[in-house]
Amino acid sequence: MKKTTSYAGLVAASAAALLLSGLTVPSTAASATAAARSSLDWGECAGGAPDPRQRCATVEVPMDYSDPDGEKIDIVVSRIPSEKPSARRGALMLIPGGPGGSSLDDPSKKGQRLPQDVRDAYDLIGFAPRGLAPSTSVTCGLEYGDLALSRLRPWPAPDGSVAGNMADARRMADACARNGGELIEHLSTANEARDLDRVRAALGERKVSAWGVSYGTYVGAVYSRLFPHRTDRIVLDSNDDPDPSRVARAWLAGHEQGVEDVFPEFAKWASQPGNPHRVAETAAEVRPLFLRLAARLDSEPIPWPGANPEELNGNVLRQTMLDSLYSPARFPELARLMLAAEKGTVPPAPPAPPEKVLQNVAAVGAGTLCNDVAWPEDPAVYQKAVDESRARYPLTAGMPRNAMLCAAWPFTPKEPAVRITDRGPSNILLIQNQRDVATPLGGALKLRAALGDRARMVTVDGTGHNAYLAYGNACGDAIVSRFLATGERPEKDVYCD
Repeated sequence: MKKTTSYAGLVAASAAALLLSGLTVPSTAASATAAARSSLDWGECAGGAPDPRQRCATVEVPMDYSDPDGEKIDIVVSRIPSEKPSARRGALMLIPGGPGGSSLDDPSKKGQRLPQDVRDAYDLIGFAPRGLAPSTSVTCGLEYGDLALSRLRPWPAPDGSVAGNMADARRMADACARNGGELIEHLSTANEARDLDRVRAALGERKVSAWGVSYGTYVGAVYSRLFPHRTDRIVLDSNDDPDPSRVARAWLAGHEQGVEDVFPEFAKWASQPGNPHRVAETAAEVRPLFLRLAARLDSEPIPWPGANPEELNGNVLRQTMLDSLYSPARFPELARLMLAAEKGTVPPAPPAPPEKVLQNVAAVGAGTLCNDVAWPEDPAVYQKAVDESRARYPLTAGMPRNAMLCAAWPFTPKEPAVRITDRGPSNILLIQNQRDVATPLGGALKLRAALGDRARMVTVDGTGHNAYLAYGNACGDAIVSRFLATGERPEKDVYCD
């Protein structure tokens, strides 16, 4: 097996919801036979693995599926085998978020949070998606300043203008065209789903189960649409709007409502007596305080050596707000920055992964988002949308409807976005927090509607991004675990308080 360097931990640090019907249950013996037919050469994960049981292998797939006999690329996969071979059902693919995320170390990490009967039932399978090291990788060779999150998901100028964003988009898209090679044209969700089916075949499995999170829910839904007869039990956790006309544009737009759903929770926390990071006396004061600080930093940024960019401006504060609302555990990051900004100071610059990793993640994200669907090129389209967004959602200041580098993408999508439908086996379970900044409930409900009777949904009265095994909701966790272990699924959608 070709050794590969594992960047999974670094990638994860950077980026940024019946009884089954129509589901064939393979016997343990049949599943074990399938595993024996695996064509993969498992060996040590180069760079090591968090759990010594985890082994890695490489699957060769077509770069261009319209030319299956043409140039090939590598997809690196990882595995921790079933902990009880006599109970083994098959393989559980751990589909990462992103695009730009990796699940290569997930069998060793989040996979070990799964209940014992689930770990007994499945080999846990992680992978680095196409374009992402240690799989065959791509880079755009962006300027370092363009790797800032506030530039990759661009915020308008303080006056709301998108002119600077359009200029950035042209420069960044040109760099991707110049440095990305042919592979960057073939990054897409549909191709990632096709890669997963090549992995399934290489594993020797007739069917696979999956646990997809965030962007991984869209990958899982697309896989279930393209290869319905290859799906066993599918869990989609923190769900993306599947609108085929907008795809990632709908996901970004969802941040408007996502912030509105979660910010009140931050405000309650940030005004609690005894909180060492308390920013205001009452929850009602937190929102206006944040807006005042952002406006002040728009006109009077504070130097921030070592950060990217090297100043604390209004958009950096807004980006920190967005990042911090992903989990209540991150609320202190925003509170500390607000308290520092009030005093005209800054905390130590936040650590960042190596530039090579950031370049790789940015390129995979850009290629996938821009190739899935064509984005408008007219600046007036974005300006109008940003103006409307700023008026209605001042906390996000127009960013969710702004022009990113896809507005100047030089490549045309090679196929229409996959339309998610209700055709296929009824073997999908969605789980969704009620308050999720990145994948808000409104978008999840659209995926639920698109899947029809293929799916059931568990909505959890929780705050944060990622739901299953993330925040200790016993009701939601038990339903998903039972489905993975036994196939039992609620007869109708469920709300867990």
